[in-house]
Amino acid sequence: MTGDTSQLPLWLKIAYTLFVALLVPVYLRYYGPANFLWFSDVALLGMVPGLWMESPLIVSTLTLAVVLPEVMWNLDFFARLLTGHAPFGLTGYMFDSKRPGFIRGLSLFHVVLPVVLVWALGQLGYDHRALLVQTILGTIVLVLSYLLTDPNENTNWVFGPGAKPQRWIAPPVYLAIVLVGFPLVIYWPTHLVLERLFPISR
Repeated sequence: MTGDTSQLPLWLKIAYTLFVALLVPVYLRYYGPANFLWFSDVALLGMVPGLWMESPLIVSTLTLAVVLPEVMWNLDFFARLLTGHAPFGLTGYMFDSKRPGFIRGLSLFHVVLPVVLVWALGQLGYDHRALLVQTILGTIVLVLSYLLTDPNENTNWVFGPGAKPQRWIAPPVYLAIVLVGFPLVIYWPTHLVLERLFPISR
């Protein structure tokens, strides 16, 4: 969409795309390609075509996937920043002085991403098909995270609830629980909220 039919400002599309273009090679060098399987990174990259195409389905799907985890990340980060205590233990790496400050600075996209997602959703409307699309996409990403990443990184928590792999049950059984849990605990409740809060896209 361009010109008078555009619902999202050009400056936002350009600024967002330039930021992603800066982040991707830096993250590739520092973290490696597997890092981009994190749902937050999937959403960060996916919003580039989402913004330029002004696609309610893309924006809705990505919002459904990450807005709740991103809210938790921000609560954790700002609680640690203000009180020294992180209730969820999600953002310890942001306060690790061994990591370059530039890398940690780039990771502040977690603060901006949910704002961009929710604002874009308000402009474009919510596409209810996102629940099905994200359930399928999320399952693929979770399985790939299990097959392709280091368990110690625990990407998308496919090896345990938290920073480290769990040891209580067999890993494939735990993965099966995760595959069912994400749609039930994250996608479905978020879908119900987004349907109420935002206009339905045409």
